[in-house]
Amino acid sequence: MLLIQVGLVGTGYVAKLRADCLQADDRAHIASVTGHNPEKVEAFSQAYGAKSVADWQDLVAQPELDLVIIAAVNRDHGAIAHAALEAGKHVVVEYPLSLDVAEAEMLLQLAKAKGKMLHIEHIELLSGIHRAVKAALPAIATPFYVRYNSLAPQSPAPLKWTYQPDLFGFPFIGALSRISRLTNLFGQVTAVSGQSRFWDGAEGFYRTCVCTAQLRFASGLIADTVYGKGEAIWKADRTLEIRGEAGAIVIEGDQGTLIQTNQATPLEMGSRRGLFVQDMTMVLDHLTTGAPLYVTPEDSVYALKVADAVRRASESGEAIAV
Repeated sequence: MLLIQVGLVGTGYVAKLRADCLQADDRAHIASVTGHNPEKVEAFSQAYGAKSVADWQDLVAQPELDLVIIAAVNRDHGAIAHAALEAGKHVVVEYPLSLDVAEAEMLLQLAKAKGKMLHIEHIELLSGIHRAVKAALPAIATPFYVRYNSLAPQSPAPLKWTYQPDLFGFPFIGALSRISRLTNLFGQVTAVSGQSRFWDGAEGFYRTCVCTAQLRFASGLIADTVYGKGEAIWKADRTLEIRGEAGAIVIEGDQGTLIQTNQATPLEMGSRRGLFVQDMTMVLDHLTTGAPLYVTPEDSVYALKVADAVRRASESGEAIAV
C-alpha cells in the first residue's frame, strides 16, 4: 500500500496533535511542513522527519503530496484550501473553512469539481458531551428552548492571534463549534439576532469580547448562546441547557444530568481526550477505504452561514433571515 504523503501547514498545538497521529499510523507520512516562524518550522520538521518548506504556496505546489492539512490562522484557511484543491490535493482544515461565506461555498464546488476530499474538522461532534446529549434528547420529547454559554476568563489577555479580529474572525465564526453543535442537534435555522462588544487592547488586539446570539429554528426551538473570553470575564461558564416538553438536559462543564419528573439521572459523558486522533484516523480511513466521515463540508458551511448572519445582525441591530 502506498503511503499518503502529507503536507502540514502550521506548527502549533493542533498541528502537533495531528502530526503525532500521522507518525503513529503506517498509512501516512509527513512529507513537508511550513508555518509563519522559520525556526519553529525547522524544529518541527526535524522532530517528525519532514522537509521544511518556506511558505504554504510552495508546499501546496509539491507534486508528491496527496493531502494538505491546514492548521494555520483562520484568516488564511480559505486561500490555502483553494490553492491546495487547485493543485489536486485532498484537504483537511480546522474550522472555519473560510471567514467569508461566498469563498467557503466556492470551495465546496471546487472540491467536487476536482473530485477531492474537503474535510473541515468539527471534533465537538465527536465529543462525549455531544454524544450524550444526542442520546438523551428522545427522553425530553420536543425541545423548545436552549441556553448555551461559553465564557472563558483570561487575565491578562494573551497577545495571540485568537484575540486579533483580522486573524480570528467574528467570534461566532472563529469559534464556529458553538453554532455547529446547535445546527447538528436541531437542524435548520430560520432567523438570528445578535449583539457583540469588544474591549480594545494592544494595537490590533482586543482584551475582551462578549457576543450573544439568538437562533430561531424551523422547529420553533429558540436557542440563546453567549461566547466571551478575556480580562472582563471574571468567572468561567461552560453550560448547555436544553429544555423539552418532557424534561431537560443540563451540561455543566464535564458533568451532565437528565432531568425528568421527580428524577435526575447523571449522563455518561465519556472523555474529551483523543478527539483529534479520532478525526485524523477517520480521515485516513476515508482516503484508504472510502469509509464515511462524521461531518460533511456542507454542514460546516451551513453553520458558517448562520454564524455570519449573527455577525451581520450584531452590526445592523436587526434580525436576519437565514
